[in-house]
Amino acid sequence: MAINIAPTKSNLISAQVSLEFSQNGYELLDKKRNVLIREMMGLINRAKNIQDRIDSTFTQAYEALQVANMTEGISTVESIAGSIDEADDYEILVRSVMGVEIPSLKFIKKNLEPTYSFYKTNNAFDIAVMKFQQIKYLIYELAEIENSVYRLAMEVKRTQKRTNSLQNIQIPKFKGLVKYIQDVLEEKEREDFFRLKMVKKKNARKKKNLKMNIDL
Repeated sequence: MAINIAPTKSNLISAQVSLEFSQNGYELLDKKRNVLIREMMGLINRAKNIQDRIDSTFTQAYEALQVANMTEGISTVESIAGSIDEADDYEILVRSVMGVEIPSLKFIKKNLEPTYSFYKTNNAFDIAVMKFQQIKYLIYELAEIENSVYRLAMEVKRTQKRTNSLQNIQIPKFKGLVKYIQDVLEEKEREDFFRLKMVKKKNARKKKNLKMNIDL
């Protein structure tokens, strides 16, 4: 591809600065990408652990709920469940990882405070409520982690595109430009040196001939 830039020293300096800037940018983005990937992989491992706990607790909760349905009756269980307040005991904050804002759920795990009368329920229903309470907090954690992983993954993707552009396009382009200008300037210096040498030889011959004419 033709290079439409004059091979001057000022353009050489500009190209060298752009090359150094691109290389530094690549190194910083590569470090950022690695930090994001490490953070993301750590969260993925946590998410797997929490998901396993959710699955296990769900199994226990549904087993207890089935017993409650059979002993108390489905309509009674539904009526009592309707008295339980919706979950709103959390606050969504944000934290930054290499400039990426990811959510952080702030909540306090509280002891279960039933909103129903104990005389209307049995032990199975209480166990089901307690297990679903545990699941609620686990879901808070899982939601925070999954959203964080998604945001980190999107930033890793964007960072990867930028590092690829620098590595495969920008850096080679400026390296080629620097080499082109250096080669042209070096060739010009050789030509100037050769021309200067010829001029000196020519002047030396003129002086010699002039001296010979004077001596005669």
